[in-house]
Amino acid sequence: MTEQRPSRTVPRPAWLLGPALVAGVAYLDPGNVASNMTGGARYGYLLVWVVVVANVIAWLVQYLSAKLGVVTGQSLPEVLGRRIRRPWARRLYWVQAELVAIATDVAEVIGGAVALNLLFGLPLVWGGVITGCVSLALLVLQSRRGPRTFEFVVIGLVVVIAVGFVAGVFVAPPSAAGVAGGLLPRFTDAGSVLLAASILGATIMPHAIYAHSALARDRFRVDAPPIPRLLRATRWDVTIAMAIAGTVNVCILLLAAANLSGVPGTESLEGAYEALRSGIGPAIATLFAVGLLASGLASTSVGAYAGAEIMHGLLHIRVPLVVRRLISLVPALLLLGLGADPTLSLVLSQVVLSFGIPFALVPLIALTARRDVLGEHRNRRGTTIAGIVAAVFLIALNAALLWLVLTGA
Repeated sequence: MTEQRPSRTVPRPAWLLGPALVAGVAYLDPGNVASNMTGGARYGYLLVWVVVVANVIAWLVQYLSAKLGVVTGQSLPEVLGRRIRRPWARRLYWVQAELVAIATDVAEVIGGAVALNLLFGLPLVWGGVITGCVSLALLVLQSRRGPRTFEFVVIGLVVVIAVGFVAGVFVAPPSAAGVAGGLLPRFTDAGSVLLAASILGATIMPHAIYAHSALARDRFRVDAPPIPRLLRATRWDVTIAMAIAGTVNVCILLLAAANLSGVPGTESLEGAYEALRSGIGPAIATLFAVGLLASGLASTSVGAYAGAEIMHGLLHIRVPLVVRRLISLVPALLLLGLGADPTLSLVLSQVVLSFGIPFALVPLIALTARRDVLGEHRNRRGTTIAGIVAAVFLIALNAALLWLVLTGA
């Protein structure tokens, strides 16, 4: 049932923005960078349409997630934790959600480690440790100073990310004809399907669905304006966040398609950095690395926040921030210590995320369509239909990917 919260103040519209911009950093994490750079370098403009479609679906998904948090005053994990009655079912659901959170953090910590290696020559393991420590500091800031301060810091990092990844497109612009051709939906081989699933997993991230509902809940828990006004502001918030994320993601793929396609060794982040450095110049390559570092620091903080909310909502327990940080940090450090290829680890982590999408998306669509959950603010029929179509599309793509992997096609 929805919660009626007091409304003693009437904030300005701009003051209501922010939760989507924080959740949206999940759409600008190192996994996105690796997937989009690999897609552009290997297939040119072929997968531009995948990035565009993913961003359109992401708008709907993030709005529904925020709406659930705004109207109910609860996060998606909290709602599910109360509605899944059987303890064993709730724990199984938590296991898959926890694996998704860990896969998310693997991508983000590795991305930060690679960036520190490119910028300062730090060993990858130490870069991962530093990334984890900085993200812990940001989480402490969020818990002690409140969501608004955390939002300001993350939004500042988003600005750095946008400048770092978009600058190269203006220096070495893509082909207009290539971009137009890339908007035609198609695949060429199994590899393009794998990368499409990776891009979708990096864009429509399950942990962002869990996190956004919690971020909206935390921000508007006290002194919130009327729910209709909040929902209007939320639509603007999500639109701005997705416009930024979508533009940056398209620019990353276009940068690779225009400058790295066919260049040997550019399917790794390190190789892409060196190719940008020699082809466009050291300034653009440095901006790219700085953007990657900001991406890793911001997104791993949001990812750890989502992991803590998943555990609290589904298992009804809270763990200290340090413990929560270690739970998801250790696997990434193990991969780095064992010498796993960073870029391949990033891309595969996004494929894992794509398989977690249905477990977050289907309950979200079902819950936001129910009168007993959202009351008069439940989804309209057209919204529910659009959500079902998006879910079917994503699940079908994942099924095709699984078939390709199992058959070796």
